[in-house]
Amino acid sequence: MSVLLLTETAPNEPLVLIPGFMADARSFMPQIARLGADRPIILLTPGLGETVEKIAAGIAPHLPPRFALVAHGLGGNIAIELLRKRPEAVTRIALISTDPLPETPHLAARQEALLVAAKTGHLRACMAQMLPLTALYDAPWRDEVMALVIDMAETLGIAQFRRHLRVLQRRPDQQKTLRKAHVPTMVIAGAADTLVPRRRAEFLAAMMPQGCLELIDEAGHLPQLEQPEAVTKLLQTFLSGRLPTLMLR
Repeated sequence: MSVLLLTETAPNEPLVLIPGFMADARSFMPQIARLGADRPIILLTPGLGETVEKIAAGIAPHLPPRFALVAHGLGGNIAIELLRKRPEAVTRIALISTDPLPETPHLAARQEALLVAAKTGHLRACMAQMLPLTALYDAPWRDEVMALVIDMAETLGIAQFRRHLRVLQRRPDQQKTLRKAHVPTMVIAGAADTLVPRRRAEFLAAMMPQGCLELIDEAGHLPQLEQPEAVTKLLQTFLSGRLPTLMLR
């Protein structure tokens, strides 16, 4: 991954954003527009690494001395690794739709067929398997959100699909890091998410000494796009140093 400074005039500590699987800055655009008024925003853009550890090792030395982290999905796994490598630098962390457990061997083996399909021009179909429509809340804007997902994937391309899939398949078990993470933590989950369901989000939040869980109604795996106003307000509260009113349920 590489560093992209999106804003630089705000007075507060920098906010590092990490998009998820086959996503770019557009997956956080509603949040960038609002949060960027108060603080510098650094976007970690997709790079060439094929493991969480390699990506984090490449980017960690280039980040500021102190920063907050907000990440989605696979980006959350990279954020957790950054927390492991530079615990003194992370002031607080928000993990959206993030699974801290490794991919199961059975699922990783099934995903191998997607690599072949993507190379033969079926990237859209591959994305439909990785992020099915049913993983989003059945709202009038669901098709619009999915169209953006596909456009981001096609922009990043087949080579990046292969890299991201490898990172996903090889992601480590991050429970040990999380149990030792004495940093304010918000876990955000869409109530209708079928990829990282509520029980997994509860598990993640309960594991962390300062973890809290916020469920977003009428949202699935992409709550920051499905319910951008609700997620942005939560992040504004959290980044200001306050905990949200709803704690782990």
